[in-house]
Amino acid sequence: MSRAARSVFVFGLYLIGTAAVLALAPNVLLGLLGIELATEPWIRVLGVVVGALGAYYIVAARAELDPFFRASVWARALVLFGFCGLAAFGWAPVKLIGFGVLDALGAFWTWTSLRAHRDAA
Repeated sequence: MSRAARSVFVFGLYLIGTAAVLALAPNVLLGLLGIELATEPWIRVLGVVVGALGAYYIVAARAELDPFFRASVWARALVLFGFCGLAAFGWAPVKLIGFGVLDALGAFWTWTSLRAHRDAA
């Protein structure tokens, strides 16, 4: 498995872990973020969607899908900006930015791995 694929695989595992919390015990995470506890099903629905996304990441990593890796770099970096915007408008707590930072760090890991592979070739 290439370094880029490993970074995407690890991110997929992170997504599946997050999905499990969102689907099975969302109020644990929401409480940590200082968000009102969930009574509606939507946070659990989001958990299922995040789990599916995590599966895509793992499959792409195992298949060494470089185009997916490159697209994921931009998408994960944009998550940080999106979460910053939500916090800036007061629509989400500032603590949410921490998750955006994790996404951006994962994107940076993948990006540097892709560059190292390209430079070596």
